[in-house]
Amino acid sequence: MNVSKLCLLVAMPAEAKPLIQHFNLVQQDGYFGKLPPLAYTGHYRNIEILVVVNGQDPQHHVDLVGTQPATLAAQVAIERFNPDLIINAGTAGAFARNGSRIGDVYLSHQHFVFHDRRIPIPGWDTYGIGRYPSYDTTALANALGYKQGIITTGNSLDMPAIDEQTINQIGGQVKDMEAAALAWVASLHEVPFFSVKSITDLMDSEKTTQEEFLENLHAASEALKDACFTIIDYIAEGNDI
Repeated sequence: MNVSKLCLLVAMPAEAKPLIQHFNLVQQDGYFGKLPPLAYTGHYRNIEILVVVNGQDPQHHVDLVGTQPATLAAQVAIERFNPDLIINAGTAGAFARNGSRIGDVYLSHQHFVFHDRRIPIPGWDTYGIGRYPSYDTTALANALGYKQGIITTGNSLDMPAIDEQTINQIGGQVKDMEAAALAWVASLHEVPFFSVKSITDLMDSEKTTQEEFLENLHAASEALKDACFTIIDYIAEGNDI
């Protein structure tokens, strides 16, 4: 794939800041009009880069997370920038029983699924799960030594028993709050899309999800930063992904 325009979709400023600083990206005020997503642009070697952050909720004054802000960010980024490739970079949860550890880096594999859209009516049941395609990251994972896993998306940080049951049934290995929504928008526009996720919390550990997330966010963000630098360098060098 020839990549001259690369878009990185990132939910939170803490995850995006190292990318913005490393690639000397400049914030573009008003890039998306009055909408919340924030845009940072620049060039790295032979690639034009756009980093889009979801922004802040104007009513509650917190970072926008979840599938609704992700869908909006993906749509406006594609309309405005027309990228050759979209990468969703972020943190996520995983399972110790699958051999995952804090700080592990995963690339998306096969497809993205939802684990909390339960619609037990024929047709809508499969729509609820989704299965939106991921760009085949096998060659990239093998070349750079990253793990691969099916990413499953929901709108809650915690994981009640019904969600865990669904995740097990659909083969989810990495749990986040945005990737499947982004994959859906990318598929509508037929833009290649994959995710790179760094693990902040193990869903089957004795600690609460929020406790592990806050405790490990900085370390996981550092691992995410290093992975993104490595992947973008690999692409900029003209390697086939």
